[in-house]
Amino acid sequence: MQTSDLEKYCAKALQCGATHAKIIHPSTVVTGAWVRFKCLYGCPYKDRYSCPPHTPTPEETQNVLNSYSRAILFHAEAPSTKERNEKMTAYLDYLVKMEGELFKDGYYKAFVMLAGACTLCKQCGKVEGIPCRLPAKTRPSMESCGIDVFQTARNHGFSVTPLKEKTETRNIYCLMLVD
Repeated sequence: MQTSDLEKYCAKALQCGATHAKIIHPSTVVTGAWVRFKCLYGCPYKDRYSCPPHTPTPEETQNVLNSYSRAILFHAEAPSTKERNEKMTAYLDYLVKMEGELFKDGYYKAFVMLAGACTLCKQCGKVEGIPCRLPAKTRPSMESCGIDVFQTARNHGFSVTPLKEKTETRNIYCLMLVD
């Protein structure tokens, strides 16, 4: 798997908030139906267009993963600070911009999956019964598409465990599919 052409994007991500950026093969990304259930039945943010049932199923996600030969797994540590949400919002916004940059650089299949529920709007248009206000910026999270983020991260040498307290440092993972 060739990686040298993607290293500059990894370096840019490190400058814009990522702690690590690793080029991986999409076959190492783990999907599971149970992950989607956690979003549907355990998450308080399910009333958003970027959440199930409006996101691809694990089977659809696996089919998409199978159509790529390279990806970049981004990891960001988000310590508990007053600025955490602002910093993470800016970081996720940067990854969407990077997707556009990759597209313009000839990687026409570039697509990023972010972390967690979309928080671009104070209230999602879904609640109001209107279309998404920011469809060009909205992306599904890895978990909402059925990706087992914990196992995928562990497959690449990252240590990730559930948080016990909200004040702990969060480990945020995002996936850029590239070809």
